[in-house]
Amino acid sequence: MQCEKLEFEHKNILYERLKKVDTPIAEYSFANLFLFRRIHDYEVIMDKEVFIKGKSVDGYTFLMPTTNISQIDMEYLRSISREVDFIFPIDEQWLQYFGDNIIYSNFEGETDYIYTVDKISTYKGRKLHKKRNLLKQFLRDYSFECHPLTDKNVHDAFEILDVWQNEIDLSPEETDFYACQEALNMHDELVLCGLIYYVEGEPAGFIMGEELNTETFVIHFAKGKKNIKGIYQFIYNDFAKRLPKKYNYLNFEQDLGKTALRIAKSSYVPDIMYKKFRVKML
Repeated sequence: MQCEKLEFEHKNILYERLKKVDTPIAEYSFANLFLFRRIHDYEVIMDKEVFIKGKSVDGYTFLMPTTNISQIDMEYLRSISREVDFIFPIDEQWLQYFGDNIIYSNFEGETDYIYTVDKISTYKGRKLHKKRNLLKQFLRDYSFECHPLTDKNVHDAFEILDVWQNEIDLSPEETDFYACQEALNMHDELVLCGLIYYVEGEPAGFIMGEELNTETFVIHFAKGKKNIKGIYQFIYNDFAKRLPKKYNYLNFEQDLGKTALRIAKSSYVPDIMYKKFRVKML
């Protein structure tokens, strides 16, 4: 068994493997694993199969498969998983492959918020009337430009990120500031794509993500300047409208058990709360 700290060089091993897993769970993305490798203390385990070993938000150790569970020998998985607290993140559809001799649970803060692209691109319905109103106010009050996020304008995204960090009452260590910084620096290498927005000629917000599977696009980062009313409602709406038509869903990732994130993500009324299960094989 070979065990190594997860680094960018592991992209050659992991990128395509994770794509083939074909799940809307946000962690099944090399960019996600790489950008949050320090927070979760990710390691790559190369044995008969390839796994990611990590630490959960509440301090437990886990083993993450990088192949669809249906293709892994269960006795082998039972044996190798004895080294950790549980196997995670497991799609609910995969539980059937484990058999009966398991204990499984899910931690609410790890659940992904998933919305239809149609919902975010229209803000239809009574529950989203506040989002529609903020969008209308933004479009009425501001002139804007939108450009693909590239090396030529990424310096403006860094400016937005710095302003965003200074505007919130948390240290960079308590936010995704450093992960977002690295994502901006390595957007091409990590196969991330995004848009940057200018309001009244000044950098105002950006959004960045990637394809998770054939019908789901995951948003890794979205940052906007607080003084521009409706900036987030506009960014999400505009981005959803510009997505290729093949995508039916947007994954806004988890809330990590943080109240502010839960309130913000819930306010867009998710269509699916996609649970990720922790499985202990007995």
